[in-house]
Amino acid sequence: MITDAQKDLVRGTVPILKEHGVTLTKYFYSRMFSHHPELRNVFNMGNQQNAKQQTALAMAVLAYAEHIENPTVLLPVLDAIGQKHTSLSIRPEHYRIVGKHLIASIREVLGDLASDELIDAWTVAYGQLAELMANHEGQIYQKLADTEGGWTGWRPFAVRKKEAESDEITSFYLYPVDGGKIADFKPGQFISVRIFVPQLNLFQPRQYSISCAPNGAYYRISVKREFGGELNFNGMVSNRLHDFINTGDIIDVSAPAGNFVLSASENPVVFISGGVGQTPLISMMEDLIASGSDRPKAWIHGCRGRNLHAFHHDLAAWKTDADFERHIFYDVVDAGADPGSVRQGWVDLQHIDRRNFAPNSEYYICGPASFITKHYNDLIAAGVDRSFIFFEEFGPQTIQLN
Repeated sequence: MITDAQKDLVRGTVPILKEHGVTLTKYFYSRMFSHHPELRNVFNMGNQQNAKQQTALAMAVLAYAEHIENPTVLLPVLDAIGQKHTSLSIRPEHYRIVGKHLIASIREVLGDLASDELIDAWTVAYGQLAELMANHEGQIYQKLADTEGGWTGWRPFAVRKKEAESDEITSFYLYPVDGGKIADFKPGQFISVRIFVPQLNLFQPRQYSISCAPNGAYYRISVKREFGGELNFNGMVSNRLHDFINTGDIIDVSAPAGNFVLSASENPVVFISGGVGQTPLISMMEDLIASGSDRPKAWIHGCRGRNLHAFHHDLAAWKTDADFERHIFYDVVDAGADPGSVRQGWVDLQHIDRRNFAPNSEYYICGPASFITKHYNDLIAAGVDRSFIFFEEFGPQTIQLN
């Protein structure tokens, strides 16, 4: 049990964490991987390369230190982390490894500032956090085990269909090799897939939103090809799926996870997406239409042009729904675009008549971090209550808005 004096010591490190948190977490990951290189097969090395993982961990450690008096207030954030962890098959033994190297890193990075009392305080505090997370993740694992068709860890799935959705996005239809049932999912959730990447000599996991409505037979993921002379590690995985994973091939898949899901309310919904960020929203929209929902629906999407606009054929079918309206933004508008729904430029909510949206409309945003931040802030400025805005950032959580 952490004492009041130890809580004070942990809180006292908040200024240091604000200034040097990423330095600490970069040192921590380097230290841990040097002692446990096998964990490079567990962690997304792309997020190590672009520093998003180090930033996310630094933000999480800072938030924990700030709320050390009552860390349960962080449960909504910790649930999102726990969902990601269970999709990667993170287990309690991993917390022991992380704890050992995190505490050692605090001592080594802070140097003379790291008194024995401070190290003892952070050791107890980390143990408290690890127990909270492990217990929460244990409940998620148990729920998966109790779910019909559910599983924990990795399960082999075969690609039964590979379909180009645009010039840069391809869908993969995944069916369980064992022929058994698959766990149902909530529209908006993701799965992790794991493939071997020869360039890295590692197995690498990646999360991809399920881009179809629940159907009881398969999961569909829709993956964007990355272009450029020097691909980052994330691009290596996505492009390997494009270039080397074909119909009949087998990949490891985790059970569905994630808490960015469509609510069960009857409120109108407004979907706002940029690029491949539309994939979880496609699942939500397909589910609403398949279920015959009469919730008013609006689709707002931006990408570079029609040839890069995945699922535009679905939009054409959805527009027959009386409660559906769409607003599409292209960088370049060609002659074949629908002038009634397509505009040139970036997504801009000020160019949409929001009088069509009811005051109780729910807004679901997905895209790059800057895209999410802009439209979240635009909605707040327009008077939308925060409780009606939901968003998902692909990769580690680095956005703090709610």
